[in-house]
Amino acid sequence: MALRKIRIMGDPVLTKKCKPVKEMTPRIQELIEDMFETMYMEMGVGLAAPQVGILKRIVVIDTDGTPRVFINPEILEAADEQPGTESCLTQDGTTAIVTRPYY
Repeated sequence: MALRKIRIMGDPVLTKKCKPVKEMTPRIQELIEDMFETMYMEMGVGLAAPQVGILKRIVVIDTDGTPRVFINPEILEAADEQPGTESCLTQDGTTAIVTRPYY
């Protein structure tokens, strides 16, 4: 496993469309492991592949001690809203109140 460089806002990779993952390969598995290691080192709770410069539809999260990987995630339904305080690793730790769907 290796730490990946987190891209900061203004990096053009953060504005590009990601490609779907077509198959699980050793390279994709290594990317996922690196993403978890990078996220934990930066004390984050979520990290998307573009945040480490890879234009793939992969997100890793760990909000409760249970690591989760989402490959080619899709939002199928959302309802209601809830505000919450969030930070963003690409914003260099900036914290803001963000409104997200309740589910």
